[in-house]
Amino acid sequence: MRDKRRISHEEARVAETLKKGSRVTGAAREKLAADLKRKYDSGASIRALAEETGRSYGFVHRMLTESGVVLRGRGGATRGKKAASV
Repeated sequence: MRDKRRISHEEARVAETLKKGSRVTGAAREKLAADLKRKYDSGASIRALAEETGRSYGFVHRMLTESGVVLRGRGGATRGKKAASV
C-alpha cells in the first residue's frame, strides 16, 4: 500500500524545479495549478500544499484562485450567540 504522504517521483521533480522564489510560467505553471487544484479538491489544505511544494501560502492561494477553485471556509469554532436552551 502506498503511503499518502509520499509524493511521486514526477511530483518531487516538479517541486524540485519550482524552488521558492523562482518564477513559474507557461506549461509548468498550468501543470502546477492543475496539480494543486486536484489535491485541494481532494481535501488537502493550502498550508499542506504550500509545505509540499516549498512555496508560500500566498503563492498557493493565488494559484488556486487563478484556477477558479472555490476556496473552503476557515475551520474552527464560530463566535456567535449560544443557542437558547429550550
